Amino acid sequence: MSTPELRAFYDEHLPVEPGREFWVFGYGSLMWNPGFPHVEVQPATLQGYHRHFCIYSYFYRGTPDCPGLVLGLDQGESCIGMAYRVPAAERDVVLDYLFEREMISGVYHPRWVEVELKSGEKIPTATFVADVEHEQYAGKLSKQELIAHVLQGVGSSGRCYEYLENTVKHLKALEINDPGLEELLLEVQEAMKTLP
Repeated sequence: MSTPELRAFYDEHLPVEPGREFWVFGYGSLMWNPGFPHVEVQPATLQGYHRHFCIYSYFYRGTPDCPGLVLGLDQGESCIGMAYRVPAAERDVVLDYLFEREMISGVYHPRWVEVELKSGEKIPTATFVADVEHEQYAGKLSKQELIAHVLQGVGSSGRCYEYLENTVKHLKALEINDPGLEELLLEVQEAMKTLP
């Protein structure tokens, strides 16, 4: 998309009033590699969604012929991530960057969600939620299918397994517990031992 088209899209789906700062909620690679200017970052909890390898990746961690998986915010439970405060002057730069990074195939719904900061303050944040009606939604895979896709996926940003491993490592470094991803990593590592 060109910049005018991109801005029209986010003005419709994730409006940010010009001249006002705003917050962005990161739950995956944005937590350790945000890639956009910000002036503050805090741990934050989002209710009603959880971090899940629920998106078929045809580009970053797989291909259309051999898809891997990437993280999305899937419905239910809760998610601890990081909230970034973006200064008003960086509005267009940050929104352009986020939409180009996250909306490569339209598999996410950009939306405002309320999170609770570590301080206890509740704030609206911009984030990207998995579209459960999209053809790339993979939230109903069995555990064995999940493991198989993590093992097979290789894309422009590298192996899906490395993405999972990196995510777990960074979550631990940020002192964020995610037993589901830790268990998945152990199961993938066990499956790797049986590969020829």
